[in-house]
Amino acid sequence: MNKTAFLFFLLCSFHAVFAQSKKGLTFKPDTSFTKYQAVKWALSQSPNAKLANAKDFKNITIKENIEYTIEDSNNLMLDIFSPKNKKNAPCLIIIHGGGWRSGDKNHHHEMAKVLASRGYVVITPSYRLSTHALYPAAVVDAKTAIRWARANAKSLEINAERIALAGFSAGGQMAALIGTTNDEKLYDRSETFKNISSKVASVIDIDGILAYIHPESGEGDDSRNTSAATYWFGYNKTEKPELWNEASALNHVSAFDPPILFINSSQERMHAGREDFIQKLNTFGIYSEVHTFKAPHTFCMLDEWFLPTIDLMDKFLIKTLKQ
Repeated sequence: MNKTAFLFFLLCSFHAVFAQSKKGLTFKPDTSFTKYQAVKWALSQSPNAKLANAKDFKNITIKENIEYTIEDSNNLMLDIFSPKNKKNAPCLIIIHGGGWRSGDKNHHHEMAKVLASRGYVVITPSYRLSTHALYPAAVVDAKTAIRWARANAKSLEINAERIALAGFSAGGQMAALIGTTNDEKLYDRSETFKNISSKVASVIDIDGILAYIHPESGEGDDSRNTSAATYWFGYNKTEKPELWNEASALNHVSAFDPPILFINSSQERMHAGREDFIQKLNTFGIYSEVHTFKAPHTFCMLDEWFLPTIDLMDKFLIKTLKQ
């Protein structure tokens, strides 16, 4: 083999080793994380765990499966929970969890009902999971949902300057990332309402990590099976660390960030990077709160912690959004 052919072989081999993996793109729904699975996982830590159910509220209206964008032939839908006597209401968008690969927009319908009864217009959007599109598609979609809400502020009867973002688990990771990229255009890649701002006024991170490559992070362990994060990025941590760092909210903290509430379980790895994140916020004088339950990861969907979680969210939003 001559020198030129050898160099070409090395380049091809290098490309093959570090090519983005698309094996997770099954284009089929991943139903591994459901509301009932959330209970099942919790039973080992909390034997009396049961799914939370909100009562029927007569003072709210619900509209489901409203299309907010089409991306890569995926019709993305959202659900809207509104107080009947709304006028210039604050808006809260809730991003579901599921390891960027599973989960459903209906996971936080019970939470949305209660918050709507307290005066918020609550939106639960779907987004492209890693079975259908790799990073950063999910974040792009969540940003698009924010722009959709702001563009439709009049018909939704919301205050376009008072839009907050919440998320659980993978959704919490994305909520924090979106909040810290308020001043960036990194994820504003959709053509849907592209000239409308995707900024949020406050963020609620429910057990979502702040950093992937961090001493506290357990994400990206592929020793037994391909991890959810590796599926999402299409690269493992060593192949493309810059991508994992880019998606870490900790690396985007700036003076332009909104206030943030952390509501966490007793599983420390689910808030990796939080203390470093708060330390950075403090240097900019940005308000934050931390509340921790002695509870399993899926606590916000479980009866015992359901209303206490909502009460914390409501108090924070009154402080940072309603005023």
